[in-house]
Amino acid sequence: MSSSPSPPRPSTSATATPPSSTPATVPAPTPTPTTAPATPVAGWLAGKDWTYIPTTRHVVALTFDAGANADAVPSILATLEREHVAATFFLTGNFVRDFPANAREIAQAGYRIGDHTITHPYLTRLSDAAAKHQILGAAERIAAMTGQDPAPLFRFPYGEADARVISIANGLGYVPVRWTVDTLGWEGSAGHITTSVIISRVLSALRPGEIVLMHVGSNPDDHSTLDADALPGLISQLKARGYSFVTLDMLAPRTR
Repeated sequence: MSSSPSPPRPSTSATATPPSSTPATVPAPTPTPTTAPATPVAGWLAGKDWTYIPTTRHVVALTFDAGANADAVPSILATLEREHVAATFFLTGNFVRDFPANAREIAQAGYRIGDHTITHPYLTRLSDAAAKHQILGAAERIAAMTGQDPAPLFRFPYGEADARVISIANGLGYVPVRWTVDTLGWEGSAGHITTSVIISRVLSALRPGEIVLMHVGSNPDDHSTLDADALPGLISQLKARGYSFVTLDMLAPRTR
């Protein structure tokens, strides 16, 4: 994505998909209402699929996409909690349906949740109405299952977007957030990816406001969880370089 003129700096805040397993059953939390009208995204946040947080602060946003399985969720959450690190999770509607306990665990641990559509389709290949259904349907499932409203954070499946679907997301009150670097951990060991490669990729792309793409699922072929395995070392290396961790609320704070 080409760089854009420097926008006003946002206020700071402290704050590919593999197979499945049988989810545990836990009591459902009180759903968050989803009937509040969305405020369309306008101004400097609109019209972009963001690849970084515009800031001069040495901060990194770790983000985790959740689709077909939740094999690495316990390990990832344990590492984040132990290291006191903030993160953002983009969940599909089917993920919260198939892995309700894991989805609730992410929310109850206080991590920020974003919308990743219901079924992870290429939105550019869908009609306007079907694209809207994918975004709003996922938001309803996420809110009903976790009690957390994902707005205004949205991630396009496969990172595939164009001006039309960005405009649709903006009109529904969502800010699309891509990534600065993809660790490629989802490729598994057959893709010649190792924990060292993951850490090297993130450090090579390091910049203030870097957004890192990782996944909570295992590779469907070798069942590796390379992102989870690399996470402790990655956090250590980033801290050693003077970086701290934020959620994507720093880019697009909650609006409802």
